[in-house]
Amino acid sequence: MSRTEIRITGFGGQGVVLSGYITGRACAIHAGKHATMIQSFGPEARGSACSATLVVSDEPVLYPYIQRPDIFVVMSAEGYEKYGQELKDDGVLIYEKDLVQPVLKEGQPAYGIPSTRVAESLGRAIVQNIVMLGFFAAATKLATREQFREAVKASVPPGTEDLNLKAFDAGCAYFDEHYGQARVAAAAPATHSS
Repeated sequence: MSRTEIRITGFGGQGVVLSGYITGRACAIHAGKHATMIQSFGPEARGSACSATLVVSDEPVLYPYIQRPDIFVVMSAEGYEKYGQELKDDGVLIYEKDLVQPVLKEGQPAYGIPSTRVAESLGRAIVQNIVMLGFFAAATKLATREQFREAVKASVPPGTEDLNLKAFDAGCAYFDEHYGQARVAAAAPATHSS
């Protein structure tokens, strides 16, 4: 059974859980895979570390908990500090490069984006999670970009679809510009048997 384990972390208010939900929706509903998500929060709703974990698989997910993620998406220094050691040695690190200064292992695939700055350039810092999601989609290819776009449209509040799709496309464009299509295959995690 192929299985990809993902952790998305940041601080409350960054849209971590929505990012996880959209990823699961893109993979499960639009790409025909199976996905589960578990979320956790610190003691405060906003400002403390929060996390969403996902399992994406070609087969039904019988065990929804992750052990060591294949992909780690981190949007805050606190989230990196708390969960960074979990990432597999060959796992893919995707991070907010203005907020996180990762310590990388030799040969580890790592991709950084200033997602907050990119979102601010669109006029709304609140969509930084969707910028990060576009970057994530381009780097991992867990589902097609169009499948992710459909999931974004179906998941964001009515009336915000255009802004969120612009944010998603900006994240994809940043990946293409800074890492290029030649690096995409290297970013896609290998599927692991369990």
